[in-house]
Amino acid sequence: MKMSDSRAIAADQDTVWAAILSPDVLRACVPGCTELTGTAQEGFEATVVQKVGPVKATFKGKVTLSDIDAPNTVTLTGEGKGGAAGFAKGGATVRLSASDDGGTLLDYDVEAKVGGKLAQLGSRIIDGFAKKMADQFFDNFQSAVEEPAAEEDTTEETSESETPKKGWFRKIVSG
Repeated sequence: MKMSDSRAIAADQDTVWAAILSPDVLRACVPGCTELTGTAQEGFEATVVQKVGPVKATFKGKVTLSDIDAPNTVTLTGEGKGGAAGFAKGGATVRLSASDDGGTLLDYDVEAKVGGKLAQLGSRIIDGFAKKMADQFFDNFQSAVEEPAAEEDTTEETSESETPKKGWFRKIVSG
């Protein structure tokens, strides 16, 4: 399964690049990620819990970064094993470019493959799930990096379980 999309992120290219390489950002943005350790140079070890159709599995795997052209392009490649549920592997090529409004245009191409019980679910379920995961990741990533549009003058009604909080990474980098 392959897909491509782009996002306009209201942050400068260096901030977006730093976020892509940050294990804290990746841990907060990957749906179902319970653990992520490592570095961009050595790769990341991850544990992700997901339910695909009737199959729920804990995937343990490794993500490596390659074809690094800072701060423009990086390829993330990962593979996870989910025991009896099977395996998932894939990758994403992420390209960053400065946009006219001072933000960053993030383009990505994603390819995903599954095997084992997961593959038996059928391509329609798998393709829908993969698209949903990619959309959730990049939605979370965009929220983590962007500066809040305006300071909230409403009362605090946010739950501590909301992850990630909008603009939290950018506040750390620029602070």
